[in-house]
Amino acid sequence: MHKLAQLDRRYVWHPFTQMRDWERAEPIVLVRGKGAMLEDTQGKKYLDGNASIWTNLHGHNHPKLNRAIERQLKQVAHTSALGLANEPASLLAEQLVKTVGRPLRKIFYSDDGSTALEVALKMAFEFARRTGRSRAPRFLSLDGAYHGDTIGATSLGHIDLFHKTYGGLLFKSDKAMSPACYRCPFNRAKPERADARTTRKCQWECVGKVESQLKRRKYAAMVVEPRVQGAAGMVMHPEGWLKRVSQAVRASGALLIADEVMTAFGRTGEVFAGRKEKVVPDFLCLAKGLTGGYLPMAATLTTQSVYDAFLGEYEEFKTFFHGHSYTGNQLGAAAALASWELLHQPKAKVRRKSMERVLARELDSLWALAAVGDVRREGLVAGVELVADWKTRRAFALKDRAGIRVCEAMARRGVLTRPIGNVIPLLPPYCTTDAQLRRMVRVLRESITEVLGAGQV
Repeated sequence: MHKLAQLDRRYVWHPFTQMRDWERAEPIVLVRGKGAMLEDTQGKKYLDGNASIWTNLHGHNHPKLNRAIERQLKQVAHTSALGLANEPASLLAEQLVKTVGRPLRKIFYSDDGSTALEVALKMAFEFARRTGRSRAPRFLSLDGAYHGDTIGATSLGHIDLFHKTYGGLLFKSDKAMSPACYRCPFNRAKPERADARTTRKCQWECVGKVESQLKRRKYAAMVVEPRVQGAAGMVMHPEGWLKRVSQAVRASGALLIADEVMTAFGRTGEVFAGRKEKVVPDFLCLAKGLTGGYLPMAATLTTQSVYDAFLGEYEEFKTFFHGHSYTGNQLGAAAALASWELLHQPKAKVRRKSMERVLARELDSLWALAAVGDVRREGLVAGVELVADWKTRRAFALKDRAGIRVCEAMARRGVLTRPIGNVIPLLPPYCTTDAQLRRMVRVLRESITEVLGAGQV
């Protein structure tokens, strides 16, 4: 075993990882990357099949991002944002606000997706109190929601596996029905199978459920991941759901918090996923791809009216009492500015559209496998749901470790991704070639066949 692997096994506790399983095999220790490829201590190369947990946009070791960070290093690496401003954070704020447009006019920087949501929660909570909407504000979020692991963000979550353990620490939030079409209890989504039973037309019962909840209680805000619920298993929302729900939120007087930590920066086909349905929220939370996947940085955008609710004289203590040591970090902001420029190059936009077409075409080949229940895609986000029986949609039991075993087989073939239960995500970096895209899907197909059998529909 390589020395680095030994040190890891001896000292490191990994996130979302059963360490007893971890200790049974030698870990992959990654030491370098270039483009869509990563390399371990043994010299074996891997395709980064999930963009290093949904963060990397333009590839590893990108010369433009490297140069941006190097230039900033020669000036200053970090200064406090408490009572001080800096150049790259100011320039980045201008770019983000101009692109998002009204009514979002103000940016609060933090460190990651969880803290971006914490900022939005605290602001929305106090805004509801100060405007007289509620003395004890509550929040609404979706079934299967995951918005991070800090206490406030965890309180918004509705995945028992991740959140139930910490129930004694959390504040109560209400759960709304998720528009998860594949397992919809009202309109059973038709699988893409030649002999599938035709189902009745959708009546948008999921929207009706949300509307009813919004009428029953005065919420401070509703929190949504626009278009795709990532940790829920890459659940893609049907076209029109976001627009309808945002209208219902507005009609109720609540605010809308958009968690675009994963869905932003072109990942779903638009720079911000909400743009696909012309939805601009009251809070927009960004992280992960903000710096191109290079450094931890996050941003919470909000409106002038929310900002104004915290204005007052010093002795009134209306200040937003919240902050982070590395708020507005110069290295992160410099990387984000360079990533922003890459993202908006005309040829980059054309390339992402071309990648979407290739990925869609390759994913179609997976429908023939009996162990594949659903293939979901939104832009360059894909989720392949594995099932024990595609006719009944019966899921594999967690003890079967179906997703884990398929991803292990993929790693042996040189493609890295991480399962969400029985769902295999693919989120290629934007520098991925057509040949590499085809290889990702081919390796997934071969691994499903190896682990779960070669049964065909």
